[in-house]
Amino acid sequence: MPLRALIVDDEAPARSRLRRLLDPFVAAGRLGVPDEAADGVDALLRMEAAERPYDLVFLDVRMPELDGFDVLDRLPPAHRPAVVFTTAYDEYALRAFEASAVDYLLKPVDEERLAAAVARAEALRRPGRADDRDERVDRLADLLDQLDRHSAPAPVPAGEAPLRQFSVQGVDRLFIVSADDLVAAVVADGITNLHVRSPGGPLHRHIVSFTLDALEARLDPAQTMRVHRGALVRLGAVREMIPWFSGRYKLVLDGGLEVVASRTRSRDLRDRLSL
Repeated sequence: MPLRALIVDDEAPARSRLRRLLDPFVAAGRLGVPDEAADGVDALLRMEAAERPYDLVFLDVRMPELDGFDVLDRLPPAHRPAVVFTTAYDEYALRAFEASAVDYLLKPVDEERLAAAVARAEALRRPGRADDRDERVDRLADLLDQLDRHSAPAPVPAGEAPLRQFSVQGVDRLFIVSADDLVAAVVADGITNLHVRSPGGPLHRHIVSFTLDALEARLDPAQTMRVHRGALVRLGAVREMIPWFSGRYKLVLDGGLEVVASRTRSRDLRDRLSL
């Protein structure tokens, strides 16, 4: 029996493109004609009213009212369909792994990765076949490493000395941040967050409008390192390196801040911090 699929995305062009990419699977009898939902609320209503449960849901992450993870949280774990997250943002990949997603596809969706995701959903329907945690870990690890390979370090502008301090806009004032006080810069939900230490006090978080690329390009590369696409750390702020899954390290920084480095950059970081 073909898989029953649902496409959930608040952007109609994205739904249409994914439907076109799925047409060959429909023609081959592997998928039924996919249904569509325009947001998370619509998706939940469709899944609750369905006479036959959906086998596979392509779920956008960022949507109004209920995002993709909100939708997943509202589904009974024992009756959840196979979920493939589709998004333009790479920073949710680890969270998708924690939510037991079958796959995580970045827009524009690659046809080969889409075919692999459909094949995994089909495999999960076979009697006695459960999703293998180690396999998912390796799959998401490969995705993150692929993203890292396409994210080269930002070049330092010619003739410009590294910044020793820079300003950060507050509500009613400018804060002057010393580069030596920066612990990390981390992107979350598309927003760049600076984590800055205060002498003898806790970490302070500043939301800034500039990108990690812009910051990396102006800081001293001997003192800072991009440990994955969405995080930059000051090497002097690293206090512990804890072995993590698939050859990664979880970094414990000043103030207890934790950041997971990518597999490739974990090796580079270990080399830089070794005698």
